[in-house]
Amino acid sequence: MNLHKKKKLRQNRIWRIRKKVKGTALRPRLCLHTSNKHIYIQAIDDDKGVTLASLNSLDKELKDEGLKANKETAVKLGKLFAEKAREKGVEKVVFDRNGRLYHGAVKAFAEAAREGGLEF
Repeated sequence: MNLHKKKKLRQNRIWRIRKKVKGTALRPRLCLHTSNKHIYIQAIDDDKGVTLASLNSLDKELKDEGLKANKETAVKLGKLFAEKAREKGVEKVVFDRNGRLYHGAVKAFAEAAREGGLEF
């Protein structure tokens, strides 16, 4: 399958998920983006268009650890993000996996965030 078709299919999955998943002030959208090297997470209020909390594997306090885009990093970031989000007053979220399968690092992040106290 050529690269153009893969990108188009993934974009269609993202749009299909985004139609159903909306973030509000009470339940922001927890958007997880993974690249080949890093993981990026945001809690977004779609009504106002505001990011309430964010974390990624490139943050200053995490950069020294040399985190990659794998399951171990996803577990660390899941726990840290849950802690950070609860400090901001976010308890319940709607999970947006951003067109990725619920498998591997995405699943590890979600389970760690649930253990950290976020309710999906």
